[in-house]
Amino acid sequence: MASLVRHVTIDCADPYALAGFWAEVLDGTLGKDDNPGDPEVLVESAGAALLFIQVPDGKSVKNRIHFDLQPQDRSREEEVERLLALGARMVDDRRTADGRGWAVLSDPEGNEFCVERSQAQRVATGEA
Repeated sequence: MASLVRHVTIDCADPYALAGFWAEVLDGTLGKDDNPGDPEVLVESAGAALLFIQVPDGKSVKNRIHFDLQPQDRSREEEVERLLALGARMVDDRRTADGRGWAVLSDPEGNEFCVERSQAQRVATGEA
């Protein structure tokens, strides 16, 4: 039997704060025993389990791995606006005039991630 990915681990300065951001993004929940100041905080959601671990060094280069998010109940544009309101930052807008493309955002600690079109938007343009 092959291995399974139990969770994705993210090094960060403030696990509780960053986990809180990602819990909002993914409509997930923090671990029941996780509190501010903890060196490890877990986020569980329908799509992924993320484990945030406190490390002493800050982020210094572009991520080698990143998340591609696909909104489930809103458009890509609505999701980008929601994430910006949660504290994300626009890094690179790669959306195109024909409705394709994606937006590159970063979380509060600078980790890049992308927001793609929703499935409904893909179906509407015949890409699904």
